[in-house]
Amino acid sequence: MISRTHARRLPTLVVRSLSTEPATSSGPQPPPPPPPSQSKHPTSKPLSRTRLNPAPRPAVSHRHQVLASLPPSFGRNQFLPVADSTRALLESIVAKFEAPIRYAFAYGSGVFEQDGYPTTNPASKDGPMLDFMFAVTHADHWHSINMHQFPGHYPLGARMLGSSFVSRVEAIPPGVWFNSMVQMNGVTIKYGVTTVDNLCSDLLNWNTLYLSGRMHKPIRIIKDDARVRLTQQVNLTSAVRTALLTLPESFSELELFERIAGFSYGGDVRMLLPAENRGKVGNIVRKQAPQFKELYHRLVVALPGVHWPAHSNTIQQDTNPHTRAAHLRKLPSNLLKGVTTSYASQPTIPAREADENMYWTKLAGDAALPTVIEKELHRIVRYPSAIQTLKGLISAGPVKSLRYSAEKVVKWWKGAGSSSPTSASSTGSGSKP
Repeated sequence: MISRTHARRLPTLVVRSLSTEPATSSGPQPPPPPPPSQSKHPTSKPLSRTRLNPAPRPAVSHRHQVLASLPPSFGRNQFLPVADSTRALLESIVAKFEAPIRYAFAYGSGVFEQDGYPTTNPASKDGPMLDFMFAVTHADHWHSINMHQFPGHYPLGARMLGSSFVSRVEAIPPGVWFNSMVQMNGVTIKYGVTTVDNLCSDLLNWNTLYLSGRMHKPIRIIKDDARVRLTQQVNLTSAVRTALLTLPESFSELELFERIAGFSYGGDVRMLLPAENRGKVGNIVRKQAPQFKELYHRLVVALPGVHWPAHSNTIQQDTNPHTRAAHLRKLPSNLLKGVTTSYASQPTIPAREADENMYWTKLAGDAALPTVIEKELHRIVRYPSAIQTLKGLISAGPVKSLRYSAEKVVKWWKGAGSSSPTSASSTGSGSKP
C-alpha cells in the first residue's frame, strides 16, 4: 500500500515525466529506465530515483558545443604573435585565476607597441598597465569565486554587498565590470569581466561597440573559444564593410586602419574630457600597422569590388551603388537600424516595401551616407561609454578612481597637441574633441 507521502510525490513524478519525455535530439539519447524493482513497494525506488537522480538531458542542449568542431585554421588572422616573454607573462597571469574563464585576451600598450610611451615593458617603473578582458559563462558565480580568491581586487563596498551586486552592476550596458590597478606577477594589470553571451551579441550587432570596438584593434588571445572566434570574424568583416562605405575609391591602408580603430572612440565621452589621449588612434596605428594588416588583409580582398595587392599600401574599391549596397545591407543590426531610421523621412528615398533593391541602391549611392554612418556610430558609443565611466567609480572605489583618473589626465595633456592631420581625419577618427 502506497503511503500518503508517496502519494503526494506522484504529481511531481507525472509532471517531471511529461517535461522530459517529449525532448528529442539527433545526438545520443538518455539510457532507458532500470527494470522494476522486486521489492514489496515497487513504486518506492523509482520515485526516489526520479526525485534524486533524474536522467541526464541530451548533450545537444548546450548549443555552443556545436561550434567546437571549427577547423583550426578558421580565424587564423585573429591569432597575432607577441614576444615569447610577453606571451609567457600574459599566460601566467591568466592561469592565476581559479574562476573558470571561457575566453580571454590582452590588449593595449602593454601588449602591442604604441607611440607616446617611453617603454612598452609593463615590469618597468614607467611601463604601461596590462589590460585584460575575460568572458565567462555565469558572472555571479565567477565573481563569487574570484572575490574569495582575490578579495583585494574589489573595493570594500563591493565585497560587503557580494558577488550578486557585482554581477548586477556588470550587467548594466555595456556589460563589463573592471578591476583596475591590480598587482600580479610583478606588474600592474586591469581586467574586465563580461559574459560570453554579452560579448558575442556585441560582436554581431554592435549594441554598444564597447567590446566589439576593442576587438577591432590588435589583441592577443590567451584562452580561445570557438563561438567567440566565429563571431569575432563577423565583427572584423563588419568593420571592413563600414569603413569601405566611408572611404573614397582609392585610399591607403593606414587610412583604412585609422578609420576602423576610430569607430569606438568617436562619440566616447572620454575624448571630450581630460581623461584620454586625443592622439590615441594615430599612436595605435602607426606602431601596429603590421598587426592590422594581418587582421584585415584576407577579409578585405575576399569582399567584392576591392583590390589590395599583398605588397601594396594602396587599396582600391568599386564605388558603384550596387556594390556599396551589398556592404550596406550586411552592416551590424544596431548600426543599420540607425542608418535606415535617419533616411526614413527623406522624400527622395523610395519606400523599402515598394522595391527593396532600389531602396538599398539609393541609400548606398547617397553622398551623405558617410556622414550618416559617422553620426550613428557616435550615437552607439556615446551612452555606453558614459555609463561605463560612471560604473568605474563603483568598481574601482574612490582611492583607485582618483589615482587612475590622475594618470589619465597626464596622458590627455601629453596627447592634446600630438594629433596628426591623418589621425584627426573624418569619420570615426576618435581624435576629435
